[in-house]
Amino acid sequence: MFYLILVIFVLGYLAIAMEHTLKVDKAATALIIGVLTWTVYILNVGNILNMGFSPSWLELGNQVRNIVDHIKPTLTETQWLSSGWADKISAFNEPYHFVVEELEHHLIEISEILFFLLGAMTIVEIIDQHEGFKVITDKITTTNKVKLLWIIAVITFFMSAVLDNLTTTIVMVALLKKLIVDQKTRWFYVSMVVLAANSGGAWSPIGDVTTIMLWIGGQITALSIIAKIILPSIVSIVVPLAVVSFSMKGEVDRPVKIKHEVSFTTYRERIIVFSIGVGVLLFVPVFKTITHLPPYMGMLFGLGVLWILTEIIHRSKPHEVSSKLKVYNILRRVDTPTVLFFLGILSAVACLQSAGHLNIMAGWLNDHLGNVYLINSAIGVLSSIVDNVPLVAGSMGMYDIALPGSTGYSAFFVQDGTFWELLAYCAGTGGSILIIGSAAGVAAMGIEKIDFIWYMKKISLLALLGYVSGILTFYLMFG
Repeated sequence: MFYLILVIFVLGYLAIAMEHTLKVDKAATALIIGVLTWTVYILNVGNILNMGFSPSWLELGNQVRNIVDHIKPTLTETQWLSSGWADKISAFNEPYHFVVEELEHHLIEISEILFFLLGAMTIVEIIDQHEGFKVITDKITTTNKVKLLWIIAVITFFMSAVLDNLTTTIVMVALLKKLIVDQKTRWFYVSMVVLAANSGGAWSPIGDVTTIMLWIGGQITALSIIAKIILPSIVSIVVPLAVVSFSMKGEVDRPVKIKHEVSFTTYRERIIVFSIGVGVLLFVPVFKTITHLPPYMGMLFGLGVLWILTEIIHRSKPHEVSSKLKVYNILRRVDTPTVLFFLGILSAVACLQSAGHLNIMAGWLNDHLGNVYLINSAIGVLSSIVDNVPLVAGSMGMYDIALPGSTGYSAFFVQDGTFWELLAYCAGTGGSILIIGSAAGVAAMGIEKIDFIWYMKKISLLALLGYVSGILTFYLMFG
């Protein structure tokens, strides 16, 4: 049954990839594999945990033995009952209880991502409905495909370093809808946005969730990751852009402006909503740094601020006008299936992590490759198939931070060592190889309905070329 979980995930993954052929929405497939993997896990929990691959179960076992041998004998009965240690032993003696706790633990992490995504998508939709993006689109006058591609990529690259790759992708996809009318052409530009967003997020301590994990965990420091990874990240997006520039020709077709189109907002209102909207998005990493609260709290705070602002702006307008721009109406336009897709796919990956499949994979890499460049390169490629967060979490669990001054192989694992910094790059950019391999790609796929197979044919090789070029650049600099 341990391997049945993997079979369900692989079959579900293929169904998601063949979404347009099967004519089944990927959100439905993701929800099914999310539930089925956990169902098989809990119905066969004894056999699966006895295989000894679950890192959480092994850690719990060590904790229980420590509690029984060293802590319990030192406590009175009253102290023992009030300590909460008994819950650990109960979870260990009742595997069903352990699996439910694991699910709840992962649900917290998944919910943080979903609320972050929902808040960001709503803010972008508010700006869009108030025609705020006209502030930028009116200034981008070029229709030359190559020139427009470079402009969009450069904006995305640096914006994702300040915001994060997920939020930046959502903003840029909304922007491209105002610049390009042809769907397949827009798919290509959106896909290049995913590459640029992932590359831009890799070198910033707040640009990608995996880089944030390494930064908070103490494996890297902010200034070092910027100094050492920015050039490989630039190379990883410049190489695909350069390759495309040689073959791309012609002009893009921009949406036709309807004469005498009715506008419900004034130029001043567009400027205000756009400025405040982008401002609250930029405030999210600042909010996290000041309060140490999760990023979704800052996103929800920003949404509340923008919501109140729009209520004040429209309160004196006629009802038939203001109601179109009220946030409760705009919320109906938010792409809920994308949120549900995230819920399903992240739940399935969480099951693989909890049951121990990802732990086996991490151990295999360590045993069979044994070279930090090869291990990190493989982790980056694998992150295009499964979520990069548990892969990085597994790597952080497998290797301790070496002491300063360590020599030999251990020197790769000191703070700001080669292993950790290359891991930040590979986990951040490797997900671009497949559209489902990163949060930015999943969001773009959901919003624009990009076909998985189309992405593989048109973008995957470009992403792989950029990914390898960045690793080679890092090796030439520090190898």
